[in-house]
Amino acid sequence: MTAPLAILNAKLVDPVAGTVSAGGVLIRDRHIAAVGRFDLPADIKIIDAKGAHLAPGLVDLGIFAIDMPAFTAGGITRAVLMPDQSPPLDHAALVQHAAAAGKPDVWVHPLAAATKGLAGTELAEIGLMKAGGACAVATGRSWIPDSGVMHRLLAYAHALDLPVISHAEDGGLTAGAVATESEYATRMGLPAAPAAAEAMAVARDIMLAEQSGARLHFRQLSTARAFALVRDAKRRGLPVTCGISPAHLLLSDVAIGGFRTFARLSPPLRGEEDRQAAIAALADGTIDLICSSHDPQGPEAKRLPFADAEAGMSGAETLLTLSLTFVRDGVIDLPRLIALLSSAPARLLGLPGGTLAEGSEADLVLFDPDTPWRIDSDHMASRAGNTPFDGLPVQGKVLKTIKGGVALS
Repeated sequence: MTAPLAILNAKLVDPVAGTVSAGGVLIRDRHIAAVGRFDLPADIKIIDAKGAHLAPGLVDLGIFAIDMPAFTAGGITRAVLMPDQSPPLDHAALVQHAAAAGKPDVWVHPLAAATKGLAGTELAEIGLMKAGGACAVATGRSWIPDSGVMHRLLAYAHALDLPVISHAEDGGLTAGAVATESEYATRMGLPAAPAAAEAMAVARDIMLAEQSGARLHFRQLSTARAFALVRDAKRRGLPVTCGISPAHLLLSDVAIGGFRTFARLSPPLRGEEDRQAAIAALADGTIDLICSSHDPQGPEAKRLPFADAEAGMSGAETLLTLSLTFVRDGVIDLPRLIALLSSAPARLLGLPGGTLAEGSEADLVLFDPDTPWRIDSDHMASRAGNTPFDGLPVQGKVLKTIKGGVALS
């Protein structure tokens, strides 16, 4: 039981209704008891929002490390954990352990490894992992090259009513590559793969999903051809969705200049034409959600020659801040952004959250979209500050993260 709490004088961002309105939220027993205007009970704790925005807490699909300080700093109240752990989440006991890691604060929702050891050859015990708390099944950082294995996975997941989260890069083309094939990568002497590797993987997986009837989600897409394939699948009524990170919307492969390993990501940054296609896909609804792809890497993994450095970035605490760029640029409106960050991933995985409805869990984020600050990799809340946005002046800051009616920050 938690003490009753009222958050007053806020701008309520409702991603389901698509509105921004003045009012407050009353919280009792970890749930939303009233929204808008209401009478205050006696002896209630009050937070004065002072005109800041209040929205459902963020649901971040596809984090690679449990990093509570980063989640709290970024307004994330539910974090969906990739199976790429040590050991991989390919057993029910490992899934149960991961699911308990964040409670009672930020809840962690593990994804089941699609194959044993994430080796891509033999299906794991997905049914047992679902019973253990897995909310979906994922191929991990890699694509499953064997089409027979992928087809069996999709059919099995469909029978269990679990979505499949797929990594979309044809491994036969991307093996050993650290950048997107281009004149730029050639001049830098970097091993590179064609951007078409992503679309080739997407095309195969969509065909297999259509054959099996499974729900298929591409964790991160980044190329025009891939978005076109997903757009077509949606038009045909297939249950195919996709996500993207703010980095792939804001940066092109020019960012790896000077061999900046903080900009070595997976998938790699693309050319400007693909980046513009990603923004168009965000605007027209082809992209279903925005995720941080939080993957903190210490200096021992990043301060290496570019080809030897680990891919990934620390993105949880800058997820909302960077995504607000697209509201200011007029690409999407604020309720749509909050939907991409909260209600859409919650709905995709069947998780609580993503709503301000009465009776729902009081998972909330209070933020000011206009507060200016500068990203500083040396002073991030994350366990590691490997961000390609180090030193960038930004606007929009999380003021409080509230989980089940309890303020975490």
